[in-house]
Amino acid sequence: MNNVTPINVDGLPGLIGRAGQRLHAMRGQVNKAICLLDARMRTLTAEPEEGAATAEYAVVLVAATGFAAVLVGIMKSDAVKTLLTNIIKKALSVG
Repeated sequence: MNNVTPINVDGLPGLIGRAGQRLHAMRGQVNKAICLLDARMRTLTAEPEEGAATAEYAVVLVAATGFAAVLVGIMKSDAVKTLLTNIIKKALSVG
């Protein structure tokens, strides 16, 4: 495309010239935005779940650790110790 801007007698571009300059600037911005969008889409589709798997493992590990802490707390309580002891005594006395 011809980048020559027609100049009026007073040295300033006319209405058509200013519109052409604005369109040229807008086209540059649109091309840049399209290029960035294309790069983003290529990045997302290349390996879409690489970070998600790591985050999922971290959540599972935190949940498992919390569950283990709750089980240890329950197993140390006197009520559970008594219950398990009674179950074992009954099982051994049957035979």
